[in-house]
Amino acid sequence: MNPDQQPTGTFLPDFCRVRILFVVIMIAELLAIVLTLAQPVMPGNYFFDLAMISLFTQWIALSCIGLLCLSRRWLNRLRDVWAVILSYLLILAVATVITELAWWSLYILPDRGDFLASAHVFFFLRCVGISAIAGALALRYFYIQHQWRRDIESAARLQFQALQTRIRPHFLFNCMNTIAGLTRKQPALAEEAIEDLADLFRVSLMDARSLTTLADELTLCRRYLNIESHRLGKRLQTVWDIDALPGDALIPALTLQPILENAIYHGIEPLPDGGTITITGTRQQSKLVITIHNPFPDDDSVTHHEGNQLAQENVRQRIEAVFMGAGDLKISRDNRHYVVQITIPYQTHENPDR
Repeated sequence: MNPDQQPTGTFLPDFCRVRILFVVIMIAELLAIVLTLAQPVMPGNYFFDLAMISLFTQWIALSCIGLLCLSRRWLNRLRDVWAVILSYLLILAVATVITELAWWSLYILPDRGDFLASAHVFFFLRCVGISAIAGALALRYFYIQHQWRRDIESAARLQFQALQTRIRPHFLFNCMNTIAGLTRKQPALAEEAIEDLADLFRVSLMDARSLTTLADELTLCRRYLNIESHRLGKRLQTVWDIDALPGDALIPALTLQPILENAIYHGIEPLPDGGTITITGTRQQSKLVITIHNPFPDDDSVTHHEGNQLAQENVRQRIEAVFMGAGDLKISRDNRHYVVQITIPYQTHENPDR
């Protein structure tokens, strides 16, 4: 789940997912084991009783899962209170029907004689009562999990917004200095740089919770590098190898630009002859890997090194906040080269949980 997505819909999970189905089956089986252990069992009958109780609990659990899966889209339109009530009534209805079917199949069809009505009532109240308690606990668990997830998402959005705000003034200040230097000598280039800066402003003023497509982020990076090329000239060279990257992938706005700015400020600019920044991208199944490679001076100052680490740590935290730990930023360095590798899951607007 992306942090830019507001918590919407009901607190109920997607019961159509295989993972949720597996969890419910395991919980139902554990309940069957507990019920079997809780009742007196004659020697030799334990596994038979466990099999019968497991069949009964799984019958109810799978029926409830199926109906909740089919009705989830409708339940999502309701307020949480009504979603709870209707889901609980659905669980009770399923338990009632299956309990009656179980009684009818076990004690009526085989013609085992007359059974007292009180036995029927006891069997009914026992089965439906257990289902009511288990259903209430399950709904309560789903609600608490939903609230916890909302708190995590809210904290992630606040952290994301704070980190993005810390990045904005730094690169905008550098861009303004570049444009100021072009205004008198090369007004045409200054006008072009202003247009590029306008796009940078547009992105930097976006809602911090929003994501952008990888295609837009790469376009923004090209515009930023275009501004810096006016200042550095031939000292700045770039190589792009990103054909394998899907343009519709989602990424936090201003993720790559600060890394490129660091590559220029801490790598290219201190070198008398400049250097080449190489941007490569690959797709590894459901992951996208973006690598930024730049030369690095041997005698880089401590101040530059600390500033570089601060900006990269900001980007790392933003990626982790957005993708809930599924994204990562790795750094490798030797005496002459600096490599930043960003890994993010391939998510789109159509498939946010791909």
